[in-house]
Amino acid sequence: MDRTALRVCPLCEATCGLSITLSGETVTRVRGNPDDVFSQGYLCPKGASLGRFDDDPDRLTAPLVRRPDGGFDEVGWAEAFAAVDRGLRAAAERHGKDAVALYMGNPVIHTLALPLYMLVLRERLGTRNIYSSTTLDTMPKSTACGWMYGDPLAFPLPDIDRTDHLLVLGANPAESNGSLWTVANLPGRLKALRARGGRLVVVDPRRTRTADLADQHIAVRPGTDPLLLLGILHTLLGEGLATDPGEGFAGFGELADLVKEFGPDDIAPACGVPADTVRGLARDLAAAPTAAVYGRLGTSTTEFGTLTSWLVDVVNIVTGNFDRPGGVLFGEAPHAARRPAEPFRTGRWHSRVRELPEVNGELPTATLADEIATPGPGQVRALLCVAGNLVLATPQGERLDEVLPGLDFMVCVDPYLNETTRHASVILPPPSPLQSPHYDVVLAGRSVRRNARFSPPARALEPGRPAEAEILARLVLIASGKGPGGDWERVDEQLTDLMLRAARGRPGSPLARRETADLKAALTGADALERRLDLMLRLGPVGDLFGVRPGGLNLARLKEAPNGVDIGPLRPRRREVVMTASGLVELCPPAITADLPRLAARMRDLDDGRLVLISRRQLKSVNSWSHNIASLSGGSNRCTLELSEEDARRLGVTAGDPVRVRSRTGEVVVPAEPTDRLRPGVVSMPYGWGHGRDRTRLPRAAAEPGVSVNALTDGTVVDPLSGTAVFNGVPVHVEPVSAKQAEK
Repeated sequence: MDRTALRVCPLCEATCGLSITLSGETVTRVRGNPDDVFSQGYLCPKGASLGRFDDDPDRLTAPLVRRPDGGFDEVGWAEAFAAVDRGLRAAAERHGKDAVALYMGNPVIHTLALPLYMLVLRERLGTRNIYSSTTLDTMPKSTACGWMYGDPLAFPLPDIDRTDHLLVLGANPAESNGSLWTVANLPGRLKALRARGGRLVVVDPRRTRTADLADQHIAVRPGTDPLLLLGILHTLLGEGLATDPGEGFAGFGELADLVKEFGPDDIAPACGVPADTVRGLARDLAAAPTAAVYGRLGTSTTEFGTLTSWLVDVVNIVTGNFDRPGGVLFGEAPHAARRPAEPFRTGRWHSRVRELPEVNGELPTATLADEIATPGPGQVRALLCVAGNLVLATPQGERLDEVLPGLDFMVCVDPYLNETTRHASVILPPPSPLQSPHYDVVLAGRSVRRNARFSPPARALEPGRPAEAEILARLVLIASGKGPGGDWERVDEQLTDLMLRAARGRPGSPLARRETADLKAALTGADALERRLDLMLRLGPVGDLFGVRPGGLNLARLKEAPNGVDIGPLRPRRREVVMTASGLVELCPPAITADLPRLAARMRDLDDGRLVLISRRQLKSVNSWSHNIASLSGGSNRCTLELSEEDARRLGVTAGDPVRVRSRTGEVVVPAEPTDRLRPGVVSMPYGWGHGRDRTRLPRAAAEPGVSVNALTDGTVVDPLSGTAVFNGVPVHVEPVSAKQAEK
């Protein structure tokens, strides 16, 4: 008999509500849930394929342990955890805790269990070698927000449903569904903006699907977005269009001097954007009743990513659009979210080999290969990789592919035997998404509208299969030196106790007179993980506070509302968020503005005669791990090198011709795809490809392997303020090759 399960999609940041039809344990249909309070029926191709992800026969269902000959054997969970305990403990005991590195991939933010355990896991490991996908994409924004607001996770979000003018730089939300900005049905919301008389402007070297929806598309030269924003800021200040934000802000008076050499006429040659166009952008922002500037991956993964991220917020502030409806507003999670204990700072420790500074508790992933390959005290000898395909995700991924076999031990939490996990000593596969409960611990705080939604598991776990929470909790036990056995739910119980004691101990807390044991007994939930979520909801800004706030949020209420609970639009809350040492929004943090002379020097030394490479989004791709799903393969999902028709004629190549793309660090051969969507001088490749390697089990992906764009990126070049790898604006040489050469 068919049944229906309502579910929040875990595949991207849009968090759309899905209605899933199952016959027994088999998914027969996935559609958008029209009653979902946030997405209201919207569905993208990735969400429509959620059942295929769950049913992929190549997903691992049991742990794998490496044999001496390099192959893998399936083993029981107890044996696998014991092997992990032995391997990690041996590395730490022989070489010190820093010999164990932790890497966390992008899917960490798309589950309930992973975010709730990762902080404690990294604390219990006690290593300084912490890495994540953040230094491959979002750390520049975190760094800018950290210095400006004191909290690296305080992201101002464009109020898309109420704004009159949206300026988008280096982002393609019509295909990505948003990034650091949780917005269901963004294409529909962009169309609604224009339908109500608003204006959409897109700045991107490529005419993307988002640019197709825009009133104006500006094809900027890759990597020069900070110059364009400085030209806009120069115009706003020079023409009296900027507003001093006044009390609560510091540094407005410094801005004019900082931008004096970046006038529209100064920056236009480097940006490839006419000076009058730059002035027009500034005047339009100033004239709009409300406006918002939004920049993402294309602006972050450049040599000046932090400068760009900072300038986005400065322009929002001086146009009077910061912390106001219709402008940009801080997100607000409905649960009690962890905040920093002290104002933001960086450089508390440095990487061993390249002396790169720690940022937000992490070292740059671009230097992980150095830490593995370079002998000496502190060398990384073991790696715990959670939900990440490092070989395809990192700059110079081919080098990492070469050095991973040299580790003493490597454990991966991953559902696939892929390009990275093939090097593991042990692979621990989590259950499929539909077998796990879901609540967006991270993304709820980035949502354009406050809402709360909980999804119970839609399918049962197989007998003996541990839940994702159990896998992570047992890793916490191992990291704590307690071994993998015992009562894993005690990890959650201990964390719940800590949260309760902290809540009771806050000055003026309404819970101060209640006993911890009584409060703990009042928690609802089928297991320890649910009880911890219930506590977070009760203690959140709209929580019931254990009856102190009648009608407030708790897990029981969410379970009674399968379509979710709408809490309302975002609200101004600067005073609640800002936690800099001064207590003010810092418009000109010295750590950031000190990088302006380097940008000025680069502007004067820009080489206009070379091709540069940028990455691109694909509507059906989820980084590297969707290519094994038949419904997300083929069509526009192909690995090609886009180049302008002008450059194609100059090189003498036509569609499908093989071309060699060579950078300072590597080369690949890939089919050419001439297009009118790219400005001349720019070429583009999608990321996440490069399949078909030995000892992987991704047959569908291997049938159309593509090549890895990260064979071309340079791990030695990072944004010095955030440590983020540079994936956009990479100098390359392109030449046609014969079919015979391509086969080689």
